[in-house]
Amino acid sequence: MYDQTRNIIQRVRTPRGDIQLQQRGSHYEIISNGTFLMATYNGESERRLVSAALQNTTGASNVLIGGLGAGFSLAEALRHEQIMQATVIEIEEAIITWNRTYLAAFSHHALEDTRTKIIQADFLEWIETTEEEFDVICLDIDNGPDWTVTDSNTSLYQRRTLHVLAGLLSFNGVLAFWSAASSQAFAEKLKEYFQEVQTIPVPQERGEADYIYLAKAPFSSVL
Repeated sequence: MYDQTRNIIQRVRTPRGDIQLQQRGSHYEIISNGTFLMATYNGESERRLVSAALQNTTGASNVLIGGLGAGFSLAEALRHEQIMQATVIEIEEAIITWNRTYLAAFSHHALEDTRTKIIQADFLEWIETTEEEFDVICLDIDNGPDWTVTDSNTSLYQRRTLHVLAGLLSFNGVLAFWSAASSQAFAEKLKEYFQEVQTIPVPQERGEADYIYLAKAPFSSVL
């Protein structure tokens, strides 16, 4: 099992609280306000977030990723040759810096890929002003609709935001959410805006499964 010896690499105070990078053996973990966010020793569900979305559309070339994390979702997007641009919105400067240094090898230096467009911004604010359109939108900003680390992120899963996100999708576009737990209530909320909704469990070596929610074909009344 994983090395339990913890070495704190850096702790940063942000307007949202403390965010910390720590090392266990050859791997790294990111902690926010004392709550585990992500680690480099298991990125299967983060990769699946992107691959499942791409499998459910055709001709996708433009991907929007909310939340950089350890870079697994970005690396998965760039693995597909048809992707011409992967735009990543990350609010924490420290996470971007860590992905250029300590975490770079785990994403195959994805931030250095010429197709990557990294923007430091609040995702919820950014989507209100962008005029871009995306074939795939993948969101891994918090732990899910029923367990947010940051209170402001609850807005990400509300009807107003779903309406805005639907408007940013291209024809046949796909919206995908990552969650650390199942949320039937959120799946039902997605069905109010999209004609096709899938719930995909991703089994984990330890603990309960992660979940991916896919939504496509927004109702015309939403657009």
